[in-house]
Amino acid sequence: MADIDEILMGAEERMEKAVAALKDNFAGVRTGRANAMVLDRIKVDYYGVPTPVNQMAGVKTPEAHLLVIEPWDKGVLRAIEQAILESDLGVTPNNDGNVIRLPFPSLTEERRRDLVKQCKTFAEEARVAVRNARRDANSAVEKAVKNDNLPEDESKRAEAEVQKMTDKFVAEIDEVLKKKEAEVMEI
Repeated sequence: MADIDEILMGAEERMEKAVAALKDNFAGVRTGRANAMVLDRIKVDYYGVPTPVNQMAGVKTPEAHLLVIEPWDKGVLRAIEQAILESDLGVTPNNDGNVIRLPFPSLTEERRRDLVKQCKTFAEEARVAVRNARRDANSAVEKAVKNDNLPEDESKRAEAEVQKMTDKFVAEIDEVLKKKEAEVMEI
């Protein structure tokens, strides 16, 4: 019965990855507050190597609507500023020669609704990934029944276990979405 356990573990691992990817996507969605995690996706060409901003500079949040980026190498200030301008962050950086200030204006109602829509899309992608993991696990169980003469009741138990796992991860996705939606809509 180790095959069934392997199938279940593989499905659970894929579902966990889908939830982790969703949380990672949500981290990049801008809310009304300044959050250093929005810089995680912005890469700067640093001596020919695309490097995340947070690996080449100190990022501070002195107040709720402001990020201050202080590069360890002042020579990359212009490159960081350019990367932020080219990103879809929607924030204009202020470079004073020592640090870059990113003022985050409060979001309009319309922009908040757009961000919630984007979050719902990310959540649906995660649900689809979880369902795909369920489908693959169930087909692997069916294959095991045909090839390994697995008892029918064992396959039913495995399919019920996969469904229970799917329900758990879909509920987790819904919970994460609800929290992010509340965070985005908060003024």
